[in-house]
Amino acid sequence: MSCTTILIGKNASYDGSTIIARDDDSGSGRYDPKRLITVHPDDQPRHYVSVLSHVAIDLPDNPCRYTIAPNVLHNRGVLAEAGANEHNVAMSATETIAVNERVLAADPMVELQPAQGEPSDDDYRPEQPGGIGEEDIITLVLPYVTTAREGVVRLGELLKTYGTYESNGVIISDVDEIWYVETIGGHHWIARRVPDDCYATIPNQLGIDDFDLTDAFGKQREYMCSADLREFIAEHHLDRTMGAPAVSGGRHSHSAGFGAVAGTSAGATGNFNPRKVFGTATPKDHIYNTPRAWYMQRHLNPGEDWDSPAARYTPESDDIPWCRVPEDRVTLEDVDFLLSSHFEGTPYDPYGTTGTAESRHRYRPIGVNRTGHMVAIQLRPYVPACSRAVMWVSFGSGPFTTIAPFYANVDDTPAYLRDTTPTVSTGNLYWENRLIAVIADAHWFETRNAIEHYAELVRAFGHRLIEQTDAQVAEGGYGDEDVRAVPAVLEVANGRIADYLREHTAKLLDSVLYTSSNLMHNSFAMSDRWV
Repeated sequence: MSCTTILIGKNASYDGSTIIARDDDSGSGRYDPKRLITVHPDDQPRHYVSVLSHVAIDLPDNPCRYTIAPNVLHNRGVLAEAGANEHNVAMSATETIAVNERVLAADPMVELQPAQGEPSDDDYRPEQPGGIGEEDIITLVLPYVTTAREGVVRLGELLKTYGTYESNGVIISDVDEIWYVETIGGHHWIARRVPDDCYATIPNQLGIDDFDLTDAFGKQREYMCSADLREFIAEHHLDRTMGAPAVSGGRHSHSAGFGAVAGTSAGATGNFNPRKVFGTATPKDHIYNTPRAWYMQRHLNPGEDWDSPAARYTPESDDIPWCRVPEDRVTLEDVDFLLSSHFEGTPYDPYGTTGTAESRHRYRPIGVNRTGHMVAIQLRPYVPACSRAVMWVSFGSGPFTTIAPFYANVDDTPAYLRDTTPTVSTGNLYWENRLIAVIADAHWFETRNAIEHYAELVRAFGHRLIEQTDAQVAEGGYGDEDVRAVPAVLEVANGRIADYLREHTAKLLDSVLYTSSNLMHNSFAMSDRWV
């Protein structure tokens, strides 16, 4: 799925939370309606069959409750996309990435192979299911793990057993750690922990730019990977970095970027750059991917030179860091702005007045028309576990809406977000926001004040509601063990923010409709009488 991801380590966020956030953008040529639902253990399948790949998997009999933001239509599977479970493990899956042809040759994707011929034919070949993919991953992992590390291990086991038919990045977090997993070919994978004082930016491109094999095959403090990754790289000659000569077993070889021995691949240790080993760097990346990473880091590290001819990084740089320390702690407002941004303040803004007609449409913005939702999952260390996970949700194109908070540890979600219809309706948040965006887009400057005022009201109400509800939970004496009583309290809060959204989104729709109606090409100021 086309999307943009930003991950905020706990010491880099404004309040000590871990925050994982991702736009979910539908592919060109379609729009996927979104909703917010809770899945109970009784509703979780015990025998799972993928819609797209037909892979069949028996699942454990002990799932937990979890809240997700899936597609409304089931034609491409569940596509849970973002979720948090009752153990305060959060996932966002998946970020579509790409690996190079050498990787694909060494470990092909596990694609669905339709049946050939009829069962009575001598040369009949039955259907061969594909591997797991975006539609499956959260459903197969999130209900069965209690920590982010457990999630990485479970996902790795699924990839080893069933493979995958696509290249993806998967985010798994808990209150202490954020892990980012990248699939490598059909069965291999790497995972890196986001440093606590850093943020990471990923725009539909293999992103991890440094990997420590010593740690991955040792204490696994910051890195994990497939058990045979070293042999896989060496056997298929995947590393093309230039290294200093090394000696192994009496034979001369090159370090191949590992800082140690390439002649004995199983003993290879040290660091290498996965982008160069597994990834791609194409002209399309310079239009579609690298500009988004450049803009996010430009915003969070504004003290650096990003715009002059001598700038270290440009929108088309292939070596923009995967993670870095921000100049200031990152807020949810930063996340909301960045994941709805369109190169504001640069010549590349499609709504801007600087640059040229060509430059304003040169690069793919982050906030595009095809965004289905953005979910920022905040896991807060300063509140009881029973109310720790908050999903900040927006539906529709980011520049025309804003995030609102919903507690994840609930038995049900508000109808305004849960009951999204397959076709257009003003009775749910997704479609109302879609209508606002398509009306306001043509009259950006005339409708901008109303949209910004709406966003400010919603975010302020959301923060205030979260503080009030946290205080209510604390005053009620709910502890970490009293998990059954709290969901009802949190559901009331979720209902209040949903009601607030319903009222103010309807007002915004009314405002932009009126303003834009007066700017129609067939408008005429004179009327037949005074009213």
